[in-house]
Amino acid sequence: MHHVIIGAGPAGVIAAETLYEQDPDARITLVGDEPEPPYSRMAIPYYLIDRIDEHGTYLRKQEEYFERIGTTVLRDRVNSVSAANRKLALASGGVLNYDRLLIASGSRPVTPPIDGIDSPGVYPCWTLQDAREIHQRASRGSRVVLIGAGFIGSIILESLALRGVELTLVEMANRMVPRMMNETCGGMITRWCESRGVRVHTSTRVRSIESAGSDGTLVVRLDGGEALPADLVIRATGVLPNTGFLDDSGVTVDGGVLVNEYLQTNDPDIFAAGDVARGRDFCTGEHSVLAVQPTAADHGRIAAANMARPRVLRHQGSVAMNVLDTLGLVSASFGAWSGVDGGQSAELIDADRYRYLSLQFEDDRLIGANSLGLTQHVGVLRGLIQSRLRLGPWKRRLMDDPTRIMEAYLGATHGGVTQAR
Repeated sequence: MHHVIIGAGPAGVIAAETLYEQDPDARITLVGDEPEPPYSRMAIPYYLIDRIDEHGTYLRKQEEYFERIGTTVLRDRVNSVSAANRKLALASGGVLNYDRLLIASGSRPVTPPIDGIDSPGVYPCWTLQDAREIHQRASRGSRVVLIGAGFIGSIILESLALRGVELTLVEMANRMVPRMMNETCGGMITRWCESRGVRVHTSTRVRSIESAGSDGTLVVRLDGGEALPADLVIRATGVLPNTGFLDDSGVTVDGGVLVNEYLQTNDPDIFAAGDVARGRDFCTGEHSVLAVQPTAADHGRIAAANMARPRVLRHQGSVAMNVLDTLGLVSASFGAWSGVDGGQSAELIDADRYRYLSLQFEDDRLIGANSLGLTQHVGVLRGLIQSRLRLGPWKRRLMDDPTRIMEAYLGATHGGVTQAR
């Protein structure tokens, strides 16, 4: 049996390890299109602030690790897939046959339609090579413009601020992290960043990026007419599933590679995992792409188990969860954080202390939450959402005081042992 994995990120590496455990006599090939050993993009911010070197970004650091788990790492790019012939066409000109295939090709950064977006000095901060360039250019006092304040952009923001650059952030939504936080919470994060010396432009678009001279400096022009001088521009304007090589493959792609509860595609010998997979959302029951590393790791393990032994593990659905540390202010979103039709919500706001908590309910179940500056609730919020625990009378008590989340959990799981006053 030859298992081929397209993609050398967390989903692909965990899949290779699982396949070796479950099917040690199989042949495993891991295909990655970057020159470095398999690494974690989530480690790049730590590289940018010199907490780790490049080696520290590697997913597995032991010498000859992949050889020891029976895996060949092939540094090449897959140009196309033929499900009918069970073949991959490689950029090097070769062809790779497979018996079972895992598509774990991740996502790619979106290039916004901005004049000059491909100019020298503009980087997406997506690959390790991007990080090397940014590390070199983002020196103390340099002028940096960051386009986009989503989850990825906000992670990069912290690294840049810690490097001591003069940082300006441009976000077209009316708040930071708009796909993770509601308007109140996102607005509080915006004010926090401004209080720490970051210039933030929300509800603003970049009109163009122009060269300002032979020294490599740039000018970022905003739609309101303001011109921002920059030594470095970073675009963090979202990502899309990396599926272009699947055109005419026979694999169903619809906003990502569509998978069932076993992470199989429409072809029973082809699976998908991670940022490229459009799987079941635990809270909504609908299919969606959830581009976060915990989901990628979970997908990789489950998909590989089902490649080794068909339909041995079901994927119960991914719970959307993001935790973000922005210059010392920790925020989190869980599940259906914006609520559902017919649901109810409870909210606590302490703007002066940057404390916020929003709970979303459907009937007497917690289905989503936003929190800011209240880290003690993170584990309990996820547990309540994922367990679909019925809160009974504790729902009303949480509507009155959302901070009693731990009491509610204990009360609901221990038959009312914890009493409300």
